[in-house]
Parts: sequence; C-alpha cells; structure tokens
Amino acid sequence: MSNWTQAKVVNKTLWTPQLLSLQFDADILPFKAGQFLRIGMDVDGERLGRPYSLVNAPADRPYEIYFNLVDDGHLTTHLRKLEVGDSFWVDRSALGFLVLDEIPDANQLWLMASGSGIGPFISIINSDEVWGRFDHIVLCHSVRYAADLSYKDVIDKVSRTHDGRLIYIPLVSREQDANTLNGRLPTNIENGELEQRAGYTLSAGNSHVMLCGNSGMIESVTAMLHKRGMHRHRRKDPGHISSERYF
Repeated sequence: MSNWTQAKVVNKTLWTPQLLSLQFDADILPFKAGQFLRIGMDVDGERLGRPYSLVNAPADRPYEIYFNLVDDGHLTTHLRKLEVGDSFWVDRSALGFLVLDEIPDANQLWLMASGSGIGPFISIINSDEVWGRFDHIVLCHSVRYAADLSYKDVIDKVSRTHDGRLIYIPLVSREQDANTLNGRLPTNIENGELEQRAGYTLSAGNSHVMLCGNSGMIESVTAMLHKRGMHRHRRKDPGHISSERYF
C-alpha cells in the first residue's frame, strides 16, 4: 500500500523536447542508490502513479527524477506542466533491487543504460559505496541522438574525482557523432567495439553487469552475455547480470 506524501518542485530541467528532470523536496524515508519512488498526480478524481528512479545519491538533496515525456502518457502529460513551486505526490518508501548490496563483488562493474535508464546509475556513481567495492566502473549510455546524452557534466566530475576509474561510453544509434560509438549496445558488444573503447573485457570471471532501460535492450544484452557464460544474478544463484522490473 502506498504511503503518499506531498512533494514540491524546486527545479525543472528540460534537456530536450522529450527529456525532463524534476528536482523536488519531500519527506521520504532513507533509500539506496539505484532505487525508485512511486510518483503520483491526481487527475479527474483518480491518483495516477508510476515508478521513477531517483537520480540523486542517497546523501544528496534535493531529490531528482529523470524521464521521457510521452505524448500520450497518462502521467507524463501532467508532470511536464509542473513548474517550480508546484506540488505532486510521492510514496515515502523507495523500492527496487538494482542496488549494490544485492550484487556480488567483481573487479569491473558495467552499468549499461538506454534512454532515461541512466537515472539510477547516476545515483550509484555518486555514492561512496561503489568506489570501495569495484576497481573499475564502465558506464555505457545508449540513446538515439547525441542531444539525448544527459548528465555529461555530472559524469565528467565523477570521473575526475575518482582519478579516471570511471570509463564513460556514450552510444548513438540514429546519427553519426565523432565522440560516440555508433549503434545500439547489443551491436557494439557483438562487434567488440564496446570492450575496445572501455579497454576491458566483459567476462564471467571479472565482471558484473547492471542493466536499466527498455526491455528490448535488456533482453538482447542478456542473451548476448549468456553466450559468454554470464547469467542473471539471484540471491540463491549468484550470477553476473542484474536488472530491474518496474511494473
């Protein structure tokens, strides 16, 4: 059962016509990097709710969510109209298992996102825990157009803070961009370009992969990693691949 509390918008960033982040204040319970909150708005006497990952690290404020603006989306249609000072609803309790204490230790942590799925990984790389557990972190962000590559300043700052231990690999599938890999994540895993850019090898012996984004990407990458002897991680059956189910 949801335990709703009111949230107030303190900042709004329209990254592109279809990508938005909202920063807000609210009385929510402590959460772990990688978790999500249920966000709600009252529309025609009904409270519409949907899960959104928290972008900020647990110790940072204000809270932040990042999402696609869907033209016919029942909730995003209304969220996009919010301005600073406006209110909406959040569940006080964050949920989700795409968190560091649910995965085993490894030399390399690969964070692979498509679209707005980068949100929980921004939270993770800004938390202290990840840097004490993994020697190398590779953040891969796959989008359609270069303009969709959000949070680059944040990522660059984290990389500088941790002496280059964070490798950032942007991928763009629908246009050519000199500073990115061309094509989708599965394609660049299959042709070896992703590992060549990272300077590391994806393998069951040294890697753990966290996936967040559209279901097609998650299924394709998971199937490709299976061919390398990597399988989904479960508490009773430790593995190499973690992903989140939001619905």
